[in-house]
Amino acid sequence: MTKNEEKNIAKCIHSVQLFDEVFVVDSGSSDNTAAIAEQLNALVVPFEWNGMYPKKKQWCLENLPFRNDWVLYVDADEEVRPELAEEMMRVFQAGPQAMGYFVGYDYVFMNKVLRRGHQVYKLVLFNRHHGKFLDYDDLGASNMWEVEGHYQPEIAGKAQLLQSKMLHFDHDSIFDYFSRHNRYSDWEATVRIKGLLDNPKESQPYIRVLQKKLFNKLPLKWLTAFLHSYVFKLGFLDGKEGFHFAFARAVYYWQVEIKISELKRRSARSPVSPGLAGKTPEVKAQ
Repeated sequence: MTKNEEKNIAKCIHSVQLFDEVFVVDSGSSDNTAAIAEQLNALVVPFEWNGMYPKKKQWCLENLPFRNDWVLYVDADEEVRPELAEEMMRVFQAGPQAMGYFVGYDYVFMNKVLRRGHQVYKLVLFNRHHGKFLDYDDLGASNMWEVEGHYQPEIAGKAQLLQSKMLHFDHDSIFDYFSRHNRYSDWEATVRIKGLLDNPKESQPYIRVLQKKLFNKLPLKWLTAFLHSYVFKLGFLDGKEGFHFAFARAVYYWQVEIKISELKRRSARSPVSPGLAGKTPEVKAQ
């Protein structure tokens, strides 16, 4: 899924050349994203969000002309490492033992691959007939965007973890990194204040469910996030990049907390529920 990703798209597509079909779902890029993707034999599909549900990931499931039952979601700033592709081949040669698979990510920050500090897992490989991205009642979030937020799809069946990892390497600047996280924190503040962040239908590893429940009850989440990344997860061993990444995580949760306070103040002054001002009635796209 792309919009103005000419810095990233070529290496992303090169990393999935072994796969049977590659779709690039593009939201009106004004740069060379679509042209590069077409040159690399990807099928470019235009997408224009109507501001309602489904958002982009679910729209892909419902509208792309797949000839395969299984799909893998790869962001433009991500790469499928050869060992991950080989592991997927082995899974399908033996016959999948689950309906979905989590993949871990190695994160590049300040041009360094972080080995510690924070590990992200996403459920990105699944049988499209058994997976669905949930509606999170987040259309009223400030600076809302077209892609589903930081949550996993619902899988009808068992989900397992692959051992090999994806690489997350964004060639945009630090400015763009903080700009994105400013939008993400708007979204998270809205869903947190509504109590919607922990949807029991969302597929998650059991340990992750417990961690999220504990984290949600803690005060000073920004401080907890820093200590978790830099101390508990040994981020200090990644040098100055590990410190800056842990501090950036703290800043993100600090943003979420003060934005929640702002939403509560607005709610106290207005009879309209927080995060819902200006929201139009939900219409399910066909």
